Amino acid sequence: MHRYGQMTKFAVGAMTAAGLLLGAQAAKAETAAEINKGVAAALASCKAKMPACNALAGKAKGILVFPEVTKAAVGIGGSYGEGALLVGGTTAAYYSTKSASLGLSIGAQTRSEVIMFLTEAALHQFRTSEGWEVGGSASIVAIDTGKSGSVDTESIKDPVVGFIFGEKGLMADLSFEGAKIAKITP
Repeated sequence: MHRYGQMTKFAVGAMTAAGLLLGAQAAKAETAAEINKGVAAALASCKAKMPACNALAGKAKGILVFPEVTKAAVGIGGSYGEGALLVGGTTAAYYSTKSASLGLSIGAQTRSEVIMFLTEAALHQFRTSEGWEVGGSASIVAIDTGKSGSVDTESIKDPVVGFIFGEKGLMADLSFEGAKIAKITP
């Protein structure tokens, strides 16, 4: 019975910590100007650091940029970030990304995410959806540039690709899996 009580206290504490962290992040909704500034800086950084990002950006029909996605976990965790969809180089709409996780993870991380829609059909499906869940209604192929920093962009046939970069903190998960993306009004 004593062990069950400790596990319950731990679970409640973990949920409280994750909720407070992510709640504070979500409550810090940014203005459109702040989001646009972060989006421009994050996309420029992606293009400068990864030649594949630069090459694919020129082919993309739309680019969804989340300049700062905060992820935290103490057994139970989640992530949150705000960004913008660029179509033709201008902001078309604003979005949030969030996810929840349950498992043996612990830590915190901030990272940037860039998602590119390489076909008109993929962009249309994203823009007309009520909400987009990666792994559910949508699939994003994460581009791993590895140590060389390069990828053969001519061989990519997937309609939606993504880059995760600028990680700060200690967490191992570098995927888009489970992310729920929804339109917001900053």
